[in-house]
Amino acid sequence: QVEVVESGGGSVQAGGSLRLSCTVSGYIYSNYCIGWFRQVPGKEREGVAAIDTGANTYYGDSVKGRFTLSQDNAKTTLYLQINSLKPEDTAMYYCAVGRIPWNTAILWRRSGMYDYWGQGTQVTVSS
Repeated sequence: QVEVVESGGGSVQAGGSLRLSCTVSGYIYSNYCIGWFRQVPGKEREGVAAIDTGANTYYGDSVKGRFTLSQDNAKTTLYLQINSLKPEDTAMYYCAVGRIPWNTAILWRRSGMYDYWGQGTQVTVSS
């Protein structure tokens, strides 16, 4: 049984920063991918960033250069540092865990590849 819990969301002014946390408990696949997604009402869920077993990181084009992934030493918590926030970043952010054994660079963006999801944490950025 795998449980995923997000935290760290909030309301900030444009240009500010936030650090989101994704804590994963329970057994994790030998070959896994942990991803961050975001969703705005009326739009499709968008892949934000992900990290795989080999510590390779992947970022969506809209956040590249502003968002940074990191892990604690035990690899039980994944952090998403968000800098230079824009109003367009406003969304519900979700963390997910899945088994993606190959073509991770392409498949990480697909929400259907993930098996376990958190409840989400809201990020709101004002102008």
